[in-house]
Amino acid sequence: MYAVIQTGGKQYRVKEGETLKVETLVAEAGQQIEFDKVLLIQSDSGVKVGQPFVAGGKVTATIKSHGRHKKVNIIKFRRRKHHMKRQGHRQNYTEIQITGISG
Repeated sequence: MYAVIQTGGKQYRVKEGETLKVETLVAEAGQQIEFDKVLLIQSDSGVKVGQPFVAGGKVTATIKSHGRHKKVNIIKFRRRKHHMKRQGHRQNYTEIQITGISG
């Protein structure tokens, strides 16, 4: 059984017991959260596709931790112009573990 959820402007395919990193969520570590924006649920009985969301579809998860991804280095370089610009960026994330899929 799996589901496709939408959070932080992105879509994720999730299974029960799976751990993944999503965009930062405002909640404490160890807290239980629910995702209502479920786009698809696949189970033994068949596939439910929402238009745009599945009615009554819900995915529950537990927040494990908050953190920051590895640094992404950006280099802008113009040849023969004596120009080079370096910049770095670290994106925040929330690590969650999926505890249940219903719908």
